[in-house]
Amino acid sequence: MKILVSGGAGFIGSHLVESLVEVGHEVTVVDNFLTGRPENIAHLVRADRCRLIEQDVTRLVKLPDGPPDVVFHLASPASPEDYTRYPIETMLVNSVGTYNLLELARAAGARFVLASTSEVYGDPEVHPQPETYWGHVNPVGPRAAYDEGKRFAEALTVTYHRKYGLDVRIARIFNTYGPRNRVDDGRVVPNFIRQALRNEPLTVYGDGSQTRSFCYVSDLVGGLLKVGFGDGLAGEVFNLGNDDERPVVEVARLVKTLTGTPAPIVFLPPRPEEISRRRPDLTKTRRILGWSPTVGLEEGLRRTIAWYQQEITAGRLAT
Repeated sequence: MKILVSGGAGFIGSHLVESLVEVGHEVTVVDNFLTGRPENIAHLVRADRCRLIEQDVTRLVKLPDGPPDVVFHLASPASPEDYTRYPIETMLVNSVGTYNLLELARAAGARFVLASTSEVYGDPEVHPQPETYWGHVNPVGPRAAYDEGKRFAEALTVTYHRKYGLDVRIARIFNTYGPRNRVDDGRVVPNFIRQALRNEPLTVYGDGSQTRSFCYVSDLVGGLLKVGFGDGLAGEVFNLGNDDERPVVEVARLVKTLTGTPAPIVFLPPRPEEISRRRPDLTKTRRILGWSPTVGLEEGLRRTIAWYQQEITAGRLAT
């Protein structure tokens, strides 16, 4: 099948592209490298295993090899550091960019898969969060560019399903980590690993009791493939993540143990609108997709730390 992946040079996108080409799909990546990295897919491009188009999807996308069969829309800044630095770009890629790719999919009669986010739930008042929960989001808060951008993208996507009968699917992605997770992207796991490898204090905002659920990237990609290629899923929304909920301070302690750093854990004032609890309800995902995460947090952290260490040794990554 011909597959278009927007944001395919990003952290999750590049792993998805690898998985798609491994099973024989013809993949085209569209990325403007705002937060993605060319080196994430350079090995695939050099081997002529995928085509790369450097372009912003907020402009009309033209594909030289004809229309796709499936569109995976992953283009968007996705970390607090990135969408704080690029708030306008974040809102435009999730509005205009989503519209352009939906129009492309509609013209091609292609399936459309939107990579959404757990941030659509905001600071949830329901725990764990099922797909039926509408969320608790501040539309003018510091996270609004991303939260509301993705909520609009979801609304536009399902509108194309209802108005045009387009086969769309939405994946709400919870915290994901693993190799190629940029060391400076501001999320919990790369922050702790970077600090630990520098023997710097591991910084926890607030008292560390706030919880997150961390999914290893190979598990997440397996879920995306289930969402993208399952039969009879038009119009459906699925949580994708790991429901192993951990306090943030526990993750910091685990990274300390796995890296062997003598650095202490220090506590800083909480950030504005810090999310108190976050865990996906995977009941629907397990029942319909038959998918569950398999990589535990300790094993996933070991693999991720080993990748960072390998990249540093090879001179490809500076902490």
